[in-house]
Amino acid sequence: MNEHSARNVLLVRAIETTDAHREVLSDDDRAHASESALALARWDASSSKTPVTLSQYLHKRAGLILKRIEERVPAFGTVTRSKGAVASIAATLPVLGFLAGVLADRISDPHRVDLLSAPLLGIIAWNWVVYSMLLFGLFASMFRRTHVQNPWVARLTRLKRPVPGSLPRPLAAGVAVFATDWLATSAPLTRVRLLRALHFSAAAFALGAIISLYVRGLVSQYLAGWESTFLDAPQVYAALSLLFWPAMTVFQLPGFSLAEVQALQLPQSGNTRAGALWVHLYAATLVLWAMLPRLVLAGAAVWREKSLTRRFPIDLGQPYFRKLMPKNGPDLPAVLRVFPYSFTLDEARDKGLAAVAKMLLGDKVRVMLRPSTGYGHESDGSTASSAADPDEIIRTVVLFNLNATPEPENHGAFLERFVRQGVPGEKRASGNAGALDASGETDSVGTADFSVLIDESAYLERMGDQSAGTDRVQHRVRLWREFCAHYKVAVRVVNLLNPQALHGGSQPGQTRPAPLS
Repeated sequence: MNEHSARNVLLVRAIETTDAHREVLSDDDRAHASESALALARWDASSSKTPVTLSQYLHKRAGLILKRIEERVPAFGTVTRSKGAVASIAATLPVLGFLAGVLADRISDPHRVDLLSAPLLGIIAWNWVVYSMLLFGLFASMFRRTHVQNPWVARLTRLKRPVPGSLPRPLAAGVAVFATDWLATSAPLTRVRLLRALHFSAAAFALGAIISLYVRGLVSQYLAGWESTFLDAPQVYAALSLLFWPAMTVFQLPGFSLAEVQALQLPQSGNTRAGALWVHLYAATLVLWAMLPRLVLAGAAVWREKSLTRRFPIDLGQPYFRKLMPKNGPDLPAVLRVFPYSFTLDEARDKGLAAVAKMLLGDKVRVMLRPSTGYGHESDGSTASSAADPDEIIRTVVLFNLNATPEPENHGAFLERFVRQGVPGEKRASGNAGALDASGETDSVGTADFSVLIDESAYLERMGDQSAGTDRVQHRVRLWREFCAHYKVAVRVVNLLNPQALHGGSQPGQTRPAPLS
């Protein structure tokens, strides 16, 4: 489900759930929208020869309902067509940044190239500070598994769009609820959009400063020079050599000597012929430190934004969505995506995994088994959702073997990639997708759509009939539970050769029936 569809679906959900007295939408309106949406979804599915999905059905239904409401209340169109304050901010910031860059260097003498120009040095220093903060946040997130974000960006993501005052009270209540829900649901996408706008703005600011330098150089003659109360010529020469060395190396610009820097000291002397050199040096330095890195960061934000826009995360396993599904509605498969680690499944265990998936997530579930990752290797980016993955992935699990003792540098490094990066693109498509624990409980705290499975079958075979085997199995299970609890991930011990032996509060090896809800 893309962003536009998700927004419409959540808007309709907010209106329907707050409209308890059926003042906005009658029961007939809702029933008619459901029937028509199902017919339209089936029509589209038959044209593309694909099965109907819950996302298609909800998208069609939301579109029909919103159109009906707008026909009755024309003012409601401002809600459905509004792009919000964040879109306006993201479009305006780069323009303002460019204009500010054009005016930045005019703070100083417009007829002089100051070798120690405070505005230009400030632009470079500020970008260095930002890059340092980004690197610090990246390393902090790696070690603490938390996201460190700019407080200004976080503040902007909490901008709530106003509710039009011309709406009827019941409809306005629904729109207000939607505004709050959408604020929380779209926060990751909003954050990426703001970061994209900020990076583009910083690049535009540097571009404006560069253009200002060259345009002024066309209509006036620059006097190159410098002056300082605390720095002498050798110190200025050393600082400028370090600052401009990358630009001189990359763009093959001519350098300067200590004598030349000393001759440019003001107010004793100035040089009008050297002005062009310093303009080129500053412009090239701004390109290297303020434009190119920002454009790369903005490009990464654009890629992430498009990914989130195409596959907007929305939980379709909530009671509201399950209740909307008609009895004769689309047959929705649930997909369990499995990443084995240092574990190759034979035919018997592969069948056992399919049986375990059905017991835990319902009869319609199917297993998507990813290639096993070798011991000592981390995931090679496979945690991210792929265009080849089906839309109805409701859960991702990492499959470990109880034969192995958990090791932070190997199993932990592999697991942390999933915990840190998240598992985007998943949807709960059935009523049984809410929890991997068949008993309705989780063995440890964890994310809603990511868990760990540990197969005990090979370890039980290895223990055989040893008298101390049961104690050793229990001890190994405790180690794995504590290990997964450290990463705040739900864990389930299974026996792929005996799928009925599912463990929640039961002891290892104990068989008990597994309820489906």
